[in-house]
Amino acid sequence: MKILLTSFTTWMEHQRSNASDDLIQAILDRERFHPNCHFLRQLPVDFELAPKQTIAKINEIQPDVTICCGMAESRQCLSLESNGKFQSEILRSRLDLKHLMESTIATEISHDAGNFVCNYLYYCVLKHLESLNRHCIFIHVPVLTTENTEIIVQDFLNILDRICIQ
Repeated sequence: MKILLTSFTTWMEHQRSNASDDLIQAILDRERFHPNCHFLRQLPVDFELAPKQTIAKINEIQPDVTICCGMAESRQCLSLESNGKFQSEILRSRLDLKHLMESTIATEISHDAGNFVCNYLYYCVLKHLESLNRHCIFIHVPVLTTENTEIIVQDFLNILDRICIQ
């Protein structure tokens, strides 16, 4: 199974890094990634560029699953987003989110990906993949700290394992 994993760069002056990219780096540092995982790191926090770059990468590598990650500073857990919205249209992930959550400690299902670039990227990727029989999920990542990094990394790896066996 081929997987594309994306992350964002920062968008506010006080941010030293983006938790989505910190998570990818933490997993790379541990050398615990699936062998067929491809990365598109530090997407710009831009409504036009983020979807354009992600869809171009999807078209290039043809992943079975795209996992888009973004930072949610106000959350304490990984959040599996159930849907992306644009105007009145709501598109849902076709992955079984409850199944993905099994064996996790600090993960929840969210039905609100927000009203910013994360939600729009998710919507655009879901729209692009609608007829291609390929999957996408958006995962919001809390700010990583010395106290939560190991739990968040382990949960993410458990989710990745479950995606690979679906």
